[in-house]
Amino acid sequence: MFKWLDKIPMHMVALPAALLGMAPFFPEPHLWEKLKMLAAGALQRPIDIFDLLMHGVPLILLAIKLIRGERKVS
Repeated sequence: MFKWLDKIPMHMVALPAALLGMAPFFPEPHLWEKLKMLAAGALQRPIDIFDLLMHGVPLILLAIKLIRGERKVS
C-alpha cells in the first residue's frame, strides 16, 4: 500500500514535514493552532479543516515512513 512512499528519499519527506508543520513560525504554527481548535471543538469551517490537513499530512507521511523503516525498492 505504501510502496510509493518507500521510493521517496527520507529527506524529501522530512523537509516538507518540518516546513509545513511549523509554518508560519510566528506568532504560532498553524498546525498547533488547528490542533488546539480541534481539541476545543471549534474546528468547523472548511478552510480550517483543509488547513489542518495541509499542515498535518506531511507529518503523518513522515511518521509512516519512520515506522516502516528503510525498505528496498524493487
